[in-house]
Amino acid sequence: MTADPADDTRTRILRAALDLFAEHGYQRTSLRQIGERLRLTKTAILYHFPAKEHLLAALIEPLLADLERLLDAAQGQPTDQARWTVLEGWVDVMLAHRRPLGMLFHDIALVGRGDTYHRLMVIAMRANDLIAGPDAGRRERVRAVQAVAACSDPIVFFTDVSDEVLRADMLDGVRRLLTTAATDAADPPNADAAGAAVRPAAAALAPASRPDAAPGGGTAARRRRPGRPPALGREQVEAARRMHEAGTHSVDAIATALGVSRATVYRHLTAP
Repeated sequence: MTADPADDTRTRILRAALDLFAEHGYQRTSLRQIGERLRLTKTAILYHFPAKEHLLAALIEPLLADLERLLDAAQGQPTDQARWTVLEGWVDVMLAHRRPLGMLFHDIALVGRGDTYHRLMVIAMRANDLIAGPDAGRRERVRAVQAVAACSDPIVFFTDVSDEVLRADMLDGVRRLLTTAATDAADPPNADAAGAAVRPAAAALAPASRPDAAPGGGTAARRRRPGRPPALGREQVEAARRMHEAGTHSVDAIATALGVSRATVYRHLTAP
C-alpha cells in the first residue's frame, strides 16, 4: 500500500517544526524557516497548516490523546488500582513524548493558546481526582497534585537520563511521596511529638492489673518481671503493627512504648 504523499509531507513538516521549535523556541521560529529546511514554500506549509498555532496543536495532540485514553482506562477501576494505573501510565506517556514536552517547557506560555490549555486542565483535574480517590480531603488532593508533578517535571530536567532509569526513579519518588502521606496520616510528622503521642496511648492501652505497673507511670511502670514476657492485648497489638508499618518506630521503640520485650513485639508482628 502506497503512503499518501500529502500525509508524508505533513509528517515531514511536523518533524521539522518540532526540531526547530526545540532548537530556537516556538516564538523565534517562522514558517519560512520551516519551509527552508524542507525546501518547501511557505504556501505549501500553509496548505497543510493554515497557521503556526495549528502546527503546535498537531504536535501536542498525540500527548493529549494518550493522556485522555489513559484516564478513560482508569475510570471505573477500584481506587488504589486506578491511582497506580494513572501514575504509572502518566510516566510512560510523558516519556513517550519527551521532545514535545521539552518544547512546551521552553515556551510554557503556549499552553494558553486555543483549546490546548482547556484540555490540559481537564486532563489534570481528572488525573487529580483519580489519584486522590473519592471523598478525598484537602491533604489527599494536595498530594495528588504533587504526585502528578512528580510523574511529569523530571522529564524536562533530566534529558540526559535514559527512559528506563528515569522511569524507575520517578515511580520510586512518587511511591515514597504517597507512602509518606500515609505515614503522616497515621503518626504526627515530628519525631518528638510522635513519641509524646505514643507514650500516653501506650499507657492507656496497658492493662491496669499488671503487677509491675506503678502509679503515674515512670520507670517502674516499664520494668518487666523476670520470666515470660507479658502478652499484648488486641488494641496494643494493633498499635504496635501500625507503628511498625508506618516505619516511624523501631522494634525497640515500640517495645519501650508498650512496656514489653522486643521478643514480645516480634512475636506479635510476625503472627498472622
